[in-house]
Parts: sequence; structure tokens; C-alpha cells
Amino acid sequence: MLSNLLADIVAWLVSTVGQLGYTGITALMFLESSFFPFPSEVVMPPAGYLAWKGEMNLWAVLAAGIAGSILGAVFNYWIAVKFGRPFLLKYGKYLFISPESIDKADKFFVKHGHVSTLVGRLLPLIRQYISLPAGIARMPMKTFILFTAIGAGAWVAVLTILGYILGEHQELLKEYLHVITLGCVVLAALITCGYLLWLKFNKSK
Repeated sequence: MLSNLLADIVAWLVSTVGQLGYTGITALMFLESSFFPFPSEVVMPPAGYLAWKGEMNLWAVLAAGIAGSILGAVFNYWIAVKFGRPFLLKYGKYLFISPESIDKADKFFVKHGHVSTLVGRLLPLIRQYISLPAGIARMPMKTFILFTAIGAGAWVAVLTILGYILGEHQELLKEYLHVITLGCVVLAALITCGYLLWLKFNKSK
């Protein structure tokens, strides 16, 4: 019964994405990448499936998904730029956040914001909100967009290709998502370790 329910949900999502088209993919991924709790796992795999069926272009699906992710991240970034620091300075004491800790976070993002943004985009629950500290620290926009695009692009590509490869067997999606999420966490850990080793090597010169 559970498998039938899952199949019905997948069929509904495929139908919804098909009706909305590329603009719908961009809009839904914008929501996923901003504050709204809309998981990308229910957008990109069905779009990949439609590409497998020949009803959508795979490259256009990828472009729409990445564009939506970047736009949502930039939305969060600008909210943080405009309201983040004043809010934290006024109410941070109630959250045990001092002005000194905000300054330390700023300095950290000035030095390591690019890697933090890239790694954050690969981690569940964090990917939507890594844009906020980047905005508060006023990380250079070009750098922010570049590393957001790399991280979000990797995630979008993996989900889309998964939907494409599974084809008619979309009911297996949930099973493979656990493996992919774990793989992204491992990749994020490897990138972090590699970056720390690179910093240590350059510091010793």
C-alpha cells in the first residue's frame, strides 16, 4: 500500500512539473533555495524523468534548476544584507550572540566564505540557509554566486540525472536519495579536509 501511495505521489509531481514547464522548475527551485520548506528532491527527479521520456530537454531542465537555486540564494543573501546585522545587533543578546561573535563570523567569511558556501550547498538543512551568513558578512557577490552555482549545480545535476536514469522506476527514488545525501555529506567532508590541508600547507611556507 505504501509503495502504491509513493507511486501516486511521484505521478502527481511529474504531472505538476510537466504542466509548469521550465518556468515552474525555476520557481520551485527558487522556493527550495530560499526560506520556504520546499524540497528539491520532489522537483528535479520528476523533471529528469520527463527528460527521459523526451517531454523536456535535459540541459534546459538543468539550467532551470540551477537558475532557480541561484535566484533563491541571492534572495536570502540580500535579505541578510538588509536586515541581518541590525537584527542580530538588536536581538542577538537573546540568542546568546554578541557583537564580538558577529565580527568574528564576518572575518571568517571574508577568508573562508567561498568554501563555506560551496560545502554548505551540499549539506541537507544547511543548503538553504548558508546564504544568510554570507549576506551578513557581505561576501563579494560574484564569489557568492560562483560557489553557489557550483554547489547547487552539483546537487541539481545529481537529482536530475537520478530521475533520468531511474526512468519508469521512480518508486525507487527514496531508496537512492539516502545514498546520494550520504555521498554529498562525505564529499563536503572531503572538500573541508582538503581545504584545511591546503591552508596548513600554505601557512607553513
